[in-house]
Amino acid sequence: MASWRLGFPDLVDEITVRCVAGVVLVVSLVALLTGWWALYAVLATDFVLRALFGPTRSPIAQLVLRAVRPRLAVAPRPTAGPPKRFAASIGAVMTVAATLLGGVAATTGSTVATTAVFTIGSIMVVFPALEAFAALCVGCVLFSHLIRLGLVPERVCVECADITDRLAARLREDVAAA
Repeated sequence: MASWRLGFPDLVDEITVRCVAGVVLVVSLVALLTGWWALYAVLATDFVLRALFGPTRSPIAQLVLRAVRPRLAVAPRPTAGPPKRFAASIGAVMTVAATLLGGVAATTGSTVATTAVFTIGSIMVVFPALEAFAALCVGCVLFSHLIRLGLVPERVCVECADITDRLAARLREDVAAA
């Protein structure tokens, strides 16, 4: 049984992460297109659990790990965990904000709150789409910049300090595979 200890793995499978992003993309798109803001509460719960405890306590990650990933004939691609945790934390903040603002919009009819939810929802479609389809983790890029600026100690993720080498290598791999 998975532990409830706070933590996140040092390495995660990029293919699994991209599939999780695909699920987040679908849920975010449904919320955005239908105006059913309660879906952001579902995503917020998942992001908070994933940021605090890692994929072991994330319902979406577990769905992907048990039902989707085993059916994909793609070798695991280990990637650094700390930037993915940072990205999940950004997702948590954004979806908690969307949930709260959705509640304000529903109870007060505030167009400002509705616009804010729509804006956050749009970002929650674009960011997971970039991860799922282009392997571009916006949170990871921000994490790399924070390390270079000295706002996050390099020891947290030495590999993350210069993400450009990894992105260039991944691009070469993708071009070679095509």
